[in-house]
This record gives sequence, structure tokens and C-alpha cells, in this order.
Amino acid sequence: MRSDIMKSGVERGPHRSLLYALGLEEREIGQPLIGVVNAANEIVPGHMHLDNLARAVKDGVRSAGGTPIEFPVIGICDGLAMNHSGMRMSLPSRELIADSIEAMATAQPFDGLVFIPNCDKIVPGMLMAMLRLNLPAICVSGGPMLAGEHEGQTVDLISVFEAVARTRNGEMSREELSVLEQKACPGCGSCSGMFTANTMNCLSEGLGVALPGNGTIPAVHSQRVRLAKEAGRRVMGLLEQETTPRDIVDQRSLRNAVALDMALSGSTNTVLHLPAIAAECGLELPLEVFDRISRETPNLCKLSPAGPYHLEDLNRAGGVPAVLAELDRKGLLETDCLTVTGLSLKQNLAQLGAHRRDSEVIRSYEAPYQEDGGIAILYGNLAPEGCVVKQSAVAEEMKSQSGRARVFFSEAEAVEAILNSEIRKGDVVIISFEGPKGGPGMREMLAPTSAIAGMGLGRDVALVTDGRFSGGTRGAAIGHVSPEAAEGGLIGLLRDGDTVRIDIPNRRLEAELDEEEIERRRRDFVAPQKEVESAFLRRYAQQATSAAQGAVCKPY
Repeated sequence: MRSDIMKSGVERGPHRSLLYALGLEEREIGQPLIGVVNAANEIVPGHMHLDNLARAVKDGVRSAGGTPIEFPVIGICDGLAMNHSGMRMSLPSRELIADSIEAMATAQPFDGLVFIPNCDKIVPGMLMAMLRLNLPAICVSGGPMLAGEHEGQTVDLISVFEAVARTRNGEMSREELSVLEQKACPGCGSCSGMFTANTMNCLSEGLGVALPGNGTIPAVHSQRVRLAKEAGRRVMGLLEQETTPRDIVDQRSLRNAVALDMALSGSTNTVLHLPAIAAECGLELPLEVFDRISRETPNLCKLSPAGPYHLEDLNRAGGVPAVLAELDRKGLLETDCLTVTGLSLKQNLAQLGAHRRDSEVIRSYEAPYQEDGGIAILYGNLAPEGCVVKQSAVAEEMKSQSGRARVFFSEAEAVEAILNSEIRKGDVVIISFEGPKGGPGMREMLAPTSAIAGMGLGRDVALVTDGRFSGGTRGAAIGHVSPEAAEGGLIGLLRDGDTVRIDIPNRRLEAELDEEEIERRRRDFVAPQKEVESAFLRRYAQQATSAAQGAVCKPY
């Protein structure tokens, strides 16, 4: 056992003494030590119940002959961090999470690990650590929040963001907003749409590192507790079989995850997180793969914000296994991949009898919501390295358009202009210097996209940025423009009145500027100066790669 280097032999007497100090018995010390990585805290709704799941995981580990030992990890709520300086900490926290787990599991050499994440950067951060450490491991998330209900309609966090703009323009009273605030998020769990956390929890099933049901069983259901117990038992099976995450995650399972992402119409943030996860096991997942798979894979689901359904509906309709089964029916997956169940993906689907139980929540291959995937990768002079749009959430009339640029060098300036009715139909809002280096931290911009929708401009105004978007974003919101402004990208040289051409069907994003004008602007340009007080963010800005490479920190 790996833990023997800490606990076995005469020279490890002092180490055993410290383990006895924990209250462990000799028998427990002699068993495999399983680290239970728990992201529980009292500020993130998706995490406030994770202690209950940790107890269930530990029960499962003990029942299978292991000794569970819990340790914590940080977690940021993107909703609470949105539209202020705190959002700059969100994406960089992914690296902190992975690094801190590596430190803990190396200093205290566990034999296996169970990861209990929820919410946006915690899931990918834990998966990065899982692949980096390559110990027998499994992921079991906290599960999605139930949707809220208001005046006979289902609502969620995005409903409140968009209601802010309606309140500003007089369509909704402050009293009505207050009622909605109290109903949109009814309890624990990751916010209820196909936002980043739920997307990544679903993709964990596609990757094979989580049990079926991980992405969709609601946080409040007892089935979630049973899933956690099974995860605790199953990690002991992985240890016995000497199966590690890199036996499971390979190019095939990564492609399966991307195909699932396209079918689900997942968050654009997956285009940052999946390459970062791949890099931890020495694999590459370039944007070209996302684009190719998107062209081949139909969009089968339209969950909030792209449509009216939520994760509880997807769970009722058959969950991720039903979506995978539909993709497999048309040969779009490589189902011989190993999973944490100890079986292949094909065997899992057969054992579950996976099938669609609602033909609207999960469309068939023959009658998809659209013929290609939910995410598109665009290229052009504005994004020679690529950029990302959730095309399933874009109105048809917005997919091909040209518009007048309205240029802002920060998210806050853009939001103020939108809410003050300074943006007109046909405009293309440009927000630059918000990328990994320029932000720094590549802030998520749910506030401006929600403001555009709330002001009634969702079918008339596009937004282009080198920053990124929430999984809850809808509309013609194009992010991850690479290279970013701080790296000399053309997006930083745009001016008010420039014409920007968007052509999502043909995967193009262009500024109508000739090379001579671009070079003249480049010579004359003076970048806006930002004071960055945070030493952590300064380090991140120095180390972060392009969004096209997952915005990971460069290895040194």
C-alpha cells in the first residue's frame, strides 16, 4: 500500500503515534487509508450539504474494509462572486484547488481518494488533481439544486439576474424582484440549469470517473446519499483492481465527454476545463476537436438557459446514461472505454437499460433540437486561435449578423452602459482586457449578458469578449477570444463604430478592418493600466496560458 511509506516499519513509530492521536485503532491504521476530499462550506449553496455526503462516503469506505480520512478544500460560489472584483478569483481558484489536493495527498500518502465537489471551479480542480496524482479515485458530486417556482413558472438563478435589468427599466417592481429572489434558489445543490457545475458533473460520467447518476440526481434526494455510499465502496474496488484515473481517462473518453457536452448543450467553460484535465495526464484536447465533434454531434437537450428544462427533468428523463445511449445508437461514442464501475461504458449502459423516458427533454438523434452541437468554435481575424459560443442559446436571427462595435475595457463599464439604455439594437458590445492575463483571472460575465436579455435586447445585441461567460448565459455571447487583448489580440484594438461580422454557421468572427489600419492602431495603441493589488492574481497573470489552451498555469 502507498500509505505504508508513512505507517509501516520500526522507523515509522512516530508517524503511527500521530495516527493514534486521531483516535484510530491499530486495525484501522493497518487498512488502506482513503482520503475523502470534501469541499463543504457554509457560503456556497452547492456545498452546504456536502458533510452529509462525506459521512455516506466514509460509511461506504468502512463497509469495504478501508479507513476514510477527510480533508477540506476551498470553494468559490460564482454567483456570489459575479459582477465584482471577487470574480477574478474564480478561475484561478481551480489551480489552487488542484495544487492543494496534490500537497495534501503527497504529504500524507493516501492509498486512494474520493472527491466530493460541487460548483463551477471545484469540479474541474478536483478532476485535475485526480489525474495528476493518479491514485485509485472516484468523484461523487453534491448534485443539482431543484428549480424554483414563481407564479406558475419554473425559475432559477438566471431568472433573478435577468430580473435586475427588468427592474432597472421599469418592467418589474422592487417588491416583485424581492419575491423572486426568495423563490429562485429553493435549497442546496449546484444551480439547477445546465450551467458549468452541472455540465462538469455530467461530463464526469462521460469521462468515466463518476458513477451513473452523478450529474443529475438532485441534491435533496436520498438516492444521492446512496450514490455517495456506493462511491466509497467502489474506490476500494478500484484499489483492489489497481485501476487508476489514467487507466480510465484517455483520448477516447475525452472525445466521449466532448460529444456528451455537445448533445447536452453544456457550458462554454468546458472548453477551458476539459483541456486542463487532459493536460494533467499528458494529453492534448485542442479547440479543433471541440469544433469537429460539434459538427458531427446533434444537440439533443435544451436545459436552462437554452430552454425550459432543468437538471431534475433530465434526471427524470433518463439522465446522462440516456443521452449517452442515444449517441451510442448512432455510433458517436467509443463505448469500450473503462469506467469507475469496473465495467466499460457499453456494459454500464446495457446494465442500466439506459433509454429516453421523455422525448422532449432528450430528443432522438433523428429529431434533434439542432443538427450540430450546442457549442461552436469560431475563428477569424478577431480570434485566430479561436473563441467559443453556446450556439444552442442564440436566436436564429442572431447567428449571422454584422453590427457596430461598442467598446469597453471592463465588464463594469459595459454593464452600466447596458442598464443606462446606451446600447442600441444591432450593436456588438466588445469587452476586452478581461482575459486570463488581462483581467487578470478571466472573469465570468453573467451580469452583462443577463442585462442585455433583461433589457429586451437578447435577439438584437451580441457580446464579444476575451473574458468568459457563465454556463447560465444565453444570447449571442462569444467569449474566450484568443489571443486576448493583453497578449496583443485584435480585440484590444477595436474602436467604437467598427463593424464586427459574426457568422456562427460558418464559424467566423471578423472585424472589417484592413491590415494597414490594424498595424497603424497597433503602433499607436496604449493599453489601459490596471492596478492589481492581489499577489495571487499577479502570479496567475504571469503564469496563465491562453484560453485556447485551457487558461492553465504554465509548468515550470
